[in-house]
This record gives sequence, structure tokens and C-alpha cells, in this order.
Amino acid sequence: MGCYGDSLARTPNVDALAALGMRYRMAWSVSPVCAPARTAIISGLYPGSSGASHMRSLVPAPAGKPLYPQQLREAGYFCTNNEKTDYNLTAPKDLWDECSPQASWRNRPAKRPFFAIFNSLKSHEAIFRQTTNPTLTDPARVRLPAYHPDTPEVRRDWAAYYDGVSAADADAGVRLRELVAAGLAEDTIVFYYADHGAGLARSKRSPMNSGLQVPLVVYFPPRWRHLAPREYAPGAVSDRLVSFVDFAPTLLSLAGIRPPEWMQGRAFAGVYEATPAPFLYGERGRMDESAVDLVRTVTDGRYVYLRNYYPHVSPGQRVAYQFRTATTRVWYERFLDGSLSPEQAFFWSAPKPVEELYDLRSDPDEVHNLADSSAHRAMLEKLREANRAHLSAIRDVGFLPEAELHTRAPGLSPYDLARDPARYPFERIYAMAETASGMDPTAVSALATALSHDPDSAVRFWAALGLLMRGPASVQPHAAALQEALGDAAADVRIIAARALLQSGPNEGRDTALAVLADLCDYRRHTVMTSLAALGTVDALGPAAATLQARMTAYGSEDPAAGTRYAGYVPTLLQRITKPAASPPPANAWNR
Repeated sequence: MGCYGDSLARTPNVDALAALGMRYRMAWSVSPVCAPARTAIISGLYPGSSGASHMRSLVPAPAGKPLYPQQLREAGYFCTNNEKTDYNLTAPKDLWDECSPQASWRNRPAKRPFFAIFNSLKSHEAIFRQTTNPTLTDPARVRLPAYHPDTPEVRRDWAAYYDGVSAADADAGVRLRELVAAGLAEDTIVFYYADHGAGLARSKRSPMNSGLQVPLVVYFPPRWRHLAPREYAPGAVSDRLVSFVDFAPTLLSLAGIRPPEWMQGRAFAGVYEATPAPFLYGERGRMDESAVDLVRTVTDGRYVYLRNYYPHVSPGQRVAYQFRTATTRVWYERFLDGSLSPEQAFFWSAPKPVEELYDLRSDPDEVHNLADSSAHRAMLEKLREANRAHLSAIRDVGFLPEAELHTRAPGLSPYDLARDPARYPFERIYAMAETASGMDPTAVSALATALSHDPDSAVRFWAALGLLMRGPASVQPHAAALQEALGDAAADVRIIAARALLQSGPNEGRDTALAVLADLCDYRRHTVMTSLAALGTVDALGPAAATLQARMTAYGSEDPAAGTRYAGYVPTLLQRITKPAASPPPANAWNR
């Protein structure tokens, strides 16, 4: 965007808004994909706290914690959304006064105060599907990030993205002119923002700054300047760290409503403006049908720290929708033929580091990992501790297998479940997750003991995962414990034990492991989240589970109980498993 210093950008409307108002140098989305990001906005809770981290999931909303439009409507505001929702929390049907392509503040009763959202899809990832359309932006002038290869396809996609951002800016101009025409421009506070980073791979779905940083421009008319942030001035740039979880308390604060204590963000404007936060936090969970991951991110505005709790999978795990983009396909082809630089190959490589640290000042593309730098040790430890403190404070439920968000305490939301120590012993589960993913070779014996004896299924899950992460050298000496775990009461423990045994080479448990996966893949007999986990495992195993392909064809093409939010995930995985030749590249390439 022009107001952020990009000389190639064509964003005159938002640039003009920034000249009148203020832009934020560092605003984060919390999640690098739309559904959990929008869930953070609407709830004022981190998705890791509400259980809404996983793409297109749907969990119950916390009891007694209304979403911010409900609170604004109770205060007398006419609230409209035109039109995207995409929340991972169950929302009441009457959340908005209007939610449709026609929804607008113009439909309100006379003189009633309003809150209105207008969404533009012009810069959405889908624009990269139009590969034959010429671009207004000259591809030769685009600066490519260091992680992307320099090919005509990549340049064309980045040029298309510039065009998309310009089109979204034009949509904003239409909305701003509507306010002027109605005589309301000087009575309306305006926010302009995106819901995550750019639509190309290593931005969207990436828990790095490239996937989390968003533009944020705010305008406060002179009449309402008393509600503006303390640092506000026309044309100013704020260094305050702002997150999507701050939006709900800020909107309430602007309306004169004291934000409830349970909201996890900080109001950055209004009557109840809070002190700025020292850190921003991001997260990555499951991405679409099978890219299961757990990453937590922290920044102080300059340094970005990532903690990879699934170091055994690559950043570029397969997502069917992402592979429709030419950049993704050519990038992966170059990875296979070995022509990428180390910075470009990192996205597709596994295992990935347990910890990553980047200096945005000297390395804005985040390609030089400083986690092992002695000169940056103090910063690493500072952000590592900030991450641990944050996860504990919000009681992050992302450390449960996704199916257990629904089955561990039926009838309770994940948020409420997490606040019952008997049902969710966070400290014990998190400690085992740290041990399992820390990759310390001396922890293997403790992992095997926990797998066989710990009473909590999530602890056993992480113990099995810790053995799997370390590969055959750790799996084979403890094959007996993993074979016993094939009969575990928890389906997710059985899935991980089966994968560990099948990936580790010949052992007595292979036939039983295959039978366990075949059973759990059958969505007719198990919950959709259990079946997705099992199908994703078969997909990742590739040839090691090839004998299951024929059996999968008997399951049909879709899960009628999956619900509309993730109804397409089972068919996508079944297609990849049963017809791998029609679904290149090979399914197991990402998880080796």
C-alpha cells in the first residue's frame, strides 16, 4: 500500500485516509487465515483460548460472553455486516441487525447510531486463479520476497496481487464517498484493515510476520478526536502494537461501554483506552483438510519468535486450495528439482527448527533464523518466556487434539472446558508438549513411560507424537509401547501410534496399525474430526499406507454429517488417497 511506503502501489483512497488519520506500523491478525482471524475480532478472545484456531472449525461460544455486535446492539447501535462472517464460534442468528450483500448503515432507523462493516474480496486468494488475465501492474517491477523463486508465474501472481489491493482500495473509496454524500463523514470513525497477510503462500497460512501483519488505518473526525488514541494526530504513524483481539474492546470503549474483564485484548482508543501491550501473539492450527500444525508466534515489534510444536512437518504442508495458485505449484516443482536457494527451499523442508527468531529490521523477509545466534540469546529467551506466559494466561486449548475439543467435555465450549483444571490440566499437557517437541534425545524414555502410564489422553497423545517426531531410532526401541497404544481408549493416540509404527520400518505392529487407521478413517462410524485426522495420516503416509487405498473407495465421496463449514475436506482427502495420480504432487512429500 502507498501509505506504507510501497512506490508501486496504487491505493489513493486509503492513502488519503491515512493522511487525514493515522496508520499503525505494526498490527497483527492473530491468525494467518480468515476464519480464526475473524473469530478473534468478533469475540475479543484468542482462537487458542476459545478453541477456534483450526480453519473452518465450529465450536460452541463461551457461556455468558456475548460477541461485540450483541453488546453494541444492546447499547442502541444499528449493526450491519456486508457480508462475510466465517466465524469458527457458533454465533446467534440475530448477531447483526442486517447481514447480507445489501446490509448498510443507510437502512437504519432515522438518527440511530450505527456500526457497519463492509468487506471487499477483491484482494482475496482467489484472484490468483485467473492466470490468463493481463495485469495492470508490470510484473517486471515487482520486488519478490527472498523466499519466492524468480519465475514468470511468481511475478505474475504478485502483479495480480497489487491489482487486487488496488481494487479493494477502490471499494473503500466507494464507501467513504457514501459517507460524504450523506453528510456523515465528520461524524463517523473509520477503520481500514485486512484480515491476514497477502494471499500467496508463505503469507496466507504462515504464522510468520508475513502472514500476520495487516494494514490498519484509523480516522477520527475532529468532533470525535477526544475518543482517539493518545498518540493520534493527522498523518501520524503509531508504533503501538495492535492485535485483532484488541478490536472488540476498542469498539466497546468507543461506544462508552467498559470492556468486560474476560476479553483478552486491550482497547487502543475510546473512553477506556488501555496501556499498550509489550508483545503481539500469533498462532497457526489446522489449515483446511489436512495441514495439521501447532505454531505459536510472538513479536515485540522488531523481533519475531516462532515456537514449532510440530517440528516434524514442513511449513508448506499440502493444502489443496493453496495449490491452485501458480506460484505454489512452480515453487514446489523447483523444490523437487533442487533449483531453489536455501531460503526458498525452507518452506518445503522438514523437519523445521523447534524455534525461530527473525529481526524484521535487517531481515524483513524472515529468511535468516537467529535462534542459534549467541548475540541474540537474550532476545530469544525473552520472547520464549513471553510465549509461555501467554499460553498459560489464556489456557491455550490448542494442545488438545482437535477431536477432543468436542468430546472431552460434551456440552461445554472449549473455553469453559479449559477453565476446569480437572478436565483440562493445562500445565501437565503443556509440559509434555514442550518435552515432546523440544527434540531432546534424552527425553525418549520419559515419553515412552508417559505413553504407557499417564491417565490423561492428551499427555499420551503428546508422548506418542514425541516418539514419532524423533523417527525410527526412537520408535523402534519402544515399538512395544506403541503397539500397545494401538488399543488406547483415545482415537488420536491410536492414530499417532499407527503412524509412528508405519513410518519406522518393519515391525510386528504394522498390520494392526493399518487396521486401526482403516477403521478410524470411516466417517460413517466416527466423528468427522477423528476421521479427518486418520485420513490425513493415511494421506501423509503415502506408499506406507497404499494398501488402504482400495478400502477407502467403499466409504463414499463425502461425509453427510460434516456440516457445511468443512463438508469438502473428506472428499478432498479421499480423492488424494484413492486417486493419487489425479492429485499430484505425492501426498507424503511434505511430511518426510
